[in-house]
Amino acid sequence: MVRKLKFHEEKLLKKVDFINWEVDNNLHEVKVLRRFRIERREDYMKYNKLSRNIRDLAQKIRDLDEKDGFRAQSSHQLLEKLYSIGLIPTKQNLALTEKVTASSFCRRRLPSIMLNLRMAQNLKSAITFIEQGRILRHHFISVLTAFKNMEDFVTWVDSSKIKQHVMNYNDERDDFDLVV
Repeated sequence: MVRKLKFHEEKLLKKVDFINWEVDNNLHEVKVLRRFRIERREDYMKYNKLSRNIRDLAQKIRDLDEKDGFRAQSSHQLLEKLYSIGLIPTKQNLALTEKVTASSFCRRRLPSIMLNLRMAQNLKSAITFIEQGRILRHHFISVLTAFKNMEDFVTWVDSSKIKQHVMNYNDERDDFDLVV
């Protein structure tokens, strides 16, 4: 039993719907946050907004006249940028931009890249390696983290036991490394 709202309470709560909340429709969002182990929801919201902007931009480019030189130039630039970031697999056509989602951005995060490079068995261990400072990144990878050509610069820190174990296993460890 709930008491009847007073006049000023009714006025304040006139536009509030107590039955349908916006927050209830986020099952997909929660799945993605769990799958990629993203702690901050704001990061996912940024990725979602960026992917929406990319799809809108591609739609505007697609709406231009096909004979227009600007359309060809801008679509080439957009596809080149998305390919270099690693959001699309090839630079064939603008139809690939429809598949860019927030999950595409999540796949370009450092723990996911470590998983693809087989530096960790799962995302949880990759995140712990990063938090413990065991991962060495190229000095401007923090700015260009998402670019595909920067994947080669993700390595183990020199003092890491994991790196020493991998080098022992591959017979690549040098006597100089033993001194250090």
